[in-house]
Amino acid sequence: MNYKQRIIDDQLDLKLESFGATLIVGPKGCGKTTSAKQKAKSFIEFQDEEQRENLLAVANTAPSKLLIGDKPRLFDEWQDAPKLWGTIRKSVDDLGENGLYILTGSSSKDIPKAHTGTLRISQLKMYPMSLYESKESNGSVSLLDLFNHPETFDGCVSNLSIDGIIFAICRGGWPKSLMNKTNRSKLEVAKDLYHQTYSVDINNVDNVKRNPRWAQAIIQSYSRNICTLAESKTILGDVKANFDISQPTFDDYIQALEKLYIIEDVDAWCPAIRSKSAIRSSKKRNLIDPSIAVAAMGLSPGYFNTDFKTLGFLFESLCLRDLKIYSSRFDGYVSYYHDRYGLEADCVLHLNDGRFALIEFKLGSHEIDDGAKHLIEIENLIKQYNKTEKQCPMRLPDLKIIITGTQYGYKRDDGVFVIPIGCLKN
Repeated sequence: MNYKQRIIDDQLDLKLESFGATLIVGPKGCGKTTSAKQKAKSFIEFQDEEQRENLLAVANTAPSKLLIGDKPRLFDEWQDAPKLWGTIRKSVDDLGENGLYILTGSSSKDIPKAHTGTLRISQLKMYPMSLYESKESNGSVSLLDLFNHPETFDGCVSNLSIDGIIFAICRGGWPKSLMNKTNRSKLEVAKDLYHQTYSVDINNVDNVKRNPRWAQAIIQSYSRNICTLAESKTILGDVKANFDISQPTFDDYIQALEKLYIIEDVDAWCPAIRSKSAIRSSKKRNLIDPSIAVAAMGLSPGYFNTDFKTLGFLFESLCLRDLKIYSSRFDGYVSYYHDRYGLEADCVLHLNDGRFALIEFKLGSHEIDDGAKHLIEIENLIKQYNKTEKQCPMRLPDLKIIITGTQYGYKRDDGVFVIPIGCLKN
């Protein structure tokens, strides 16, 4: 099997160079084990059914025995053998070396406070594949280069059609789906992940028995509200229409889905350019990959020929996923801006040096003008704020970008960059 290069590869190299052990977390099926094996010189797989019982017995009675092997040594799905955490932590202390161990996990089970692993075990988040990693984006526009040298941008052309974007949304960024040969089999992977999440994984994440129908209903409601500011009570009300579920129980299910890296909401950006009461500060609802939402709603690529509204929200989710992946190379993070006056930026991309970009997602070309208007208005608000705030003026946006599903990219006369998602890379 030919390994497809992942953006996380370089980040993992840096982690191994800097820390004794590295924990790779992320949703099931995103490629954690495969990427880790590219760096590991030996490994233990707790999901190997032929060895599982014996390995768990050793992990419970003499976990240090499992550390014997060439380094870096990989422990796949380590959370099935929780005693390993403290053992690895002690080994890192005793040996005083970096790059000793790699751990992977598809859930964020609570780690005993006595064994936090601070400065010993560093964490690295992995997502499903971006369009650039799946070779559907041609990568002609580097996000970092756009920040560093915006003056050199002279346009771009995407090879990714609207139909290609729709299929990528429905299929998702799951490596297994890319290995399958037919379109039907590619689409089955996300469906299976969705089914496994509400029927099996929701119970295994912390060994608490949960109702699969309730878990399914919550994911379905989340999917219908993807990339909106729907309040928690709205989603709960959606579920309560069919099931008698309490608020505490609902909150428990949400936390479990977050631990499985299925739910990943987007935080609000709350600058001081408006009064505090004007800023919408609730989280934007989102899933780790838009394909889960498609599977939960029981939709297919053909459905979106007539429902462009839903497609627009799913396109936003796709773009957010890719921007999180691309910006992870330089410790970036994403938020959104929305106020009660209707002014918004679908995404605010922050770099660790303070630079940021205001971004709107517009699938078609007819929405570009409105998106640009919003971005410029936010920039003008910051300028107005800075006229009166002399001690702590706000930084102006370094970039204003509209990410589209169109073919051509260019820079508008108002300074807004129009970039097809099929051209972006890190």
